[in-house]
Amino acid sequence: MVSREVLPPPRPTCEAGEGQLPHRRRLSAPRGTALRTVSCNDGRWKEQVITMPALPLDKLQLTERDPKTGKLRTLPALHPEIKADRSFVLYRPPPVVRDPALVEEFLERAKFIADDLNWLLALPHDKFWCQVIFDETLQKCLDSYLRYAPRKFDALLDCLPEVNDMQKCLHRSVFLTFLRMSTHKESKDHFITPSVFGEIIYNNFLFDIPKILDLCVLFGKGNGLLLQKMIENIFTQQPSYFGDLDETLPTVLQVFNNILHKCGLQCEGASAEPQKLEEKVNVTPGNMPLQELKDIVLYLCDTCTTLWAFLDVFPLACQTFQKHEFCYRLASFYELAIPELESAIKKRHYEDNSRENIQPFIEEFLQIFTSVLQERRFLRDYDELFPVEDDVSLLQQASSTLDETRTAYILQAVESAWEGVDRTKAQVVKDPTPLAASNGASAIVESSAEDIEELGAAYASEDECAGAAAAPIAKVSGVELDSLISQVKDLLPDLGEGFILACLEEYSYNAEQVINNILEDKLVPYLDKLDRTMQRQLKPDPTPLVTSRYNVFQNDEFDVFSRDSVDVSRIQKGKRREKDTTRSLLNDKRLVAEQKERYSQYSVIVEEIPVQQGEAQIYKEDYEDEYDDTYDGNQVGANDADSDDELISRRPFTIPQVLRPKGQEEGLEEEEEDEEEEEEEADKERTKDHFVQDPAVLRERAEARRLAYLARKGHKHDSSAVVGNVKGHGQNRETVQERRKKEANKSTRANHNRRVMADRKRNKGMIPS
Repeated sequence: MVSREVLPPPRPTCEAGEGQLPHRRRLSAPRGTALRTVSCNDGRWKEQVITMPALPLDKLQLTERDPKTGKLRTLPALHPEIKADRSFVLYRPPPVVRDPALVEEFLERAKFIADDLNWLLALPHDKFWCQVIFDETLQKCLDSYLRYAPRKFDALLDCLPEVNDMQKCLHRSVFLTFLRMSTHKESKDHFITPSVFGEIIYNNFLFDIPKILDLCVLFGKGNGLLLQKMIENIFTQQPSYFGDLDETLPTVLQVFNNILHKCGLQCEGASAEPQKLEEKVNVTPGNMPLQELKDIVLYLCDTCTTLWAFLDVFPLACQTFQKHEFCYRLASFYELAIPELESAIKKRHYEDNSRENIQPFIEEFLQIFTSVLQERRFLRDYDELFPVEDDVSLLQQASSTLDETRTAYILQAVESAWEGVDRTKAQVVKDPTPLAASNGASAIVESSAEDIEELGAAYASEDECAGAAAAPIAKVSGVELDSLISQVKDLLPDLGEGFILACLEEYSYNAEQVINNILEDKLVPYLDKLDRTMQRQLKPDPTPLVTSRYNVFQNDEFDVFSRDSVDVSRIQKGKRREKDTTRSLLNDKRLVAEQKERYSQYSVIVEEIPVQQGEAQIYKEDYEDEYDDTYDGNQVGANDADSDDELISRRPFTIPQVLRPKGQEEGLEEEEEDEEEEEEEADKERTKDHFVQDPAVLRERAEARRLAYLARKGHKHDSSAVVGNVKGHGQNRETVQERRKKEANKSTRANHNRRVMADRKRNKGMIPS
């Protein structure tokens, strides 16, 4: 009851008699909820509002006018005539293929269902329950969704984005509808009596055990808490569902027996009935049809997943399951059926079909490698990181129809790419613990330093190959590394520097973490097995050849291997040009002075001889003024090779036969006859009627004429250097230089000197001038 004071209203007039005032009068109030009164005490008016309790929906009566007779009538709030005339369509799952017609049909149907459910959720409390209880099309629509909605173990469909969005929207609307159907009290004014609510949902089959199981498997993943409250409320308000669950479990266990029977197996708890002779059980998971095996596996997955989701959401049902010895029956079924089904899936003949699906990828792999076999450097680096031999071995295991010829050719090409190169493959050690544990304690002490170095190299190679995903770790060396080792050794002096270095490398050179892990005995297993007194091993010089080399430039001022700084100003690249003029060069007599001084020591150059008195007569007697004609008979310079007359240089002068004396004619005739015979034979050979002369003979003649001409000129050219070796075996430096020289000087040969040859013909008299 609510009470409040108000100001006194104007004094009303009384119809009964003068001077009589009513002490209380009735005011208007909301129907069925409150009663408002006004009273007068001590001259003040007081208004009182009395709140009446709201009635539950199952007891609420509605007064309305009959549309047929027009008279007022009273109906309960839950009455079939209050239901709206609306037809709900059935749900169908998304299409398997991307067919535009099927996609359009699914979107249209799903939109109808979603719009109808949204309209249903927007109804008031009384009209919502009238629609839920008395509309059979609504229940069929919801049942169809629970039955055909995709489960998480179904094959993933390649659906369009709009299909996925519509499926999510419909999924949400269905869940909200079931959530409102399982709630008996929405507010203090809108509710249903709990006992009546339980009767309504049970008698009208709004919820049953199969529906509850489907709700758990569909909505239990992301709405576990809401679904748990919803199912607990259903079982609390209607305990009869526990009895239904108890009656349903034998059917669930019969599902397991049916699967065993289909697979040709027998469960221990099954009844031992006599079997007819003609009924031989020849069907096993290994020889049954593929589609039948697929149906059995999916049926088993659906059953087990649904039971697991239900028990996870509603744990109170475990007691009912335990009454039927569900755990023992499940363990026995698992032991009999699962190994057989697993072996059948692995050994079935459709594994060959799956291998056939790999064949295009194998063919593409072989084709790619065949096309890059000429890239030798790429093959070496790829084979170092990912051995091609291992890949080919995997392909041989995956496919029995692998072309052995192509794989052998690829492996041979990879081996040839390594010719002439040191083949050192990186072996990455991923788990150092077995290596340390297998060697024993004594071996750990002896080889610990070497193992640490190998592990460091392996981890370095892993970091290099990891790419952008690997976190860069700065390498610490020199004075900084010595400082970290001494920092740890100051607190733990009994540890060796080698052991401290291994710990620092393992924990990214973090000295505080190393100290903390050593004190708390939290080292990784392979570090814990190392010798803690191990000393630090000095790494060998990576460039021993540089330090041990000996040559003429050893330790000079430009030796960068023996000194850190070099005077760059003393290095001159190319010819040094001094700013000297022609006159200064001519006036520079230093070279002449040096030569004079050198020859003066041998007394070879004598400019003046001092003559004493009395010796002049001796020199005068030795002088003879007679002409020396010793060499007058020689024609010096008459027939030199550089004479302007080419005819004299090419052939000797010959006296014509008419002008020869008779004595010389007979002696020369015999020589000329021999020459004529040779010329005649050559002429006969040249004048033969060859239809097509042998090109090889013509080339030999041309080569002989060319060599004779070069021999007369005194030029000897070795053509073997230009020809070089056989193609594909490489050429030496001399061949490359000769070919370059021939290319640069080709303008002096072939058809580039026509004017010179024309002048030569004209000089020989072959062309009249």
